[in-house]
Amino acid sequence: MGIAIFDLDNTLLGGDSDALWGSFIAEQGVVDAAFYAKENQRFYEEYQAGSLDIEEFLNFSLKPLSELTLATLNALHKQFMEEKIAPIMLPAAKNLLQAHRDQGHFLMIITATNRFVTAPIAQLLGVDALIATDPEMINNRYSGKVAGIPCFQEGKVKRLNQWLKENNRTLGESWFYSDSQNDLPLLEIVNHPIAVDPDPHLAAHATRHGWPLMTLREGEQSQPFSATP
Repeated sequence: MGIAIFDLDNTLLGGDSDALWGSFIAEQGVVDAAFYAKENQRFYEEYQAGSLDIEEFLNFSLKPLSELTLATLNALHKQFMEEKIAPIMLPAAKNLLQAHRDQGHFLMIITATNRFVTAPIAQLLGVDALIATDPEMINNRYSGKVAGIPCFQEGKVKRLNQWLKENNRTLGESWFYSDSQNDLPLLEIVNHPIAVDPDPHLAAHATRHGWPLMTLREGEQSQPFSATP
């Protein structure tokens, strides 16, 4: 069975769920809006530039989870899904997932964004597995720290290899779809690396190496999924 792996933010989604969650909790008064918006934007720009300090970012982004109960967080997340995620769902992304599903492929999302934010999105998209950055939980509350390896850059490869070992699987015939230069370590180990609405660095790298480029944004030309190289 082939395995089709997808980045989430700005790949399957027409936006960044992590940045949107930050904006959302600022709007809800959970955090100081002006400070959080400034820092959120700085981290997003560093991510796009490939220079993000993942530990610094996670200390920032996971702290609000530690300040609220799970019941409050879950209620906020339901509202977040309706107000922020529903508008950035991409019909072409659902079609791509279905094309792989129809071929009998195992569907996986692998994302640097933490599991609290992304698990309901992955469930909505109907994938078989999610690998995400895991926020630590102690006594049924988030601690504000990370559990295990952050799922970012080379960390995605480590987390995927760990998952493959635990599930007695190999990559075999594999696809990985991503928009970001930060995912080059994982793109380089699959059979079919595909740049989706890529940032300039990834677009240039993909072109040099003959990787397919495609878009999942409405109104733009896209390449259909093919089960052949």
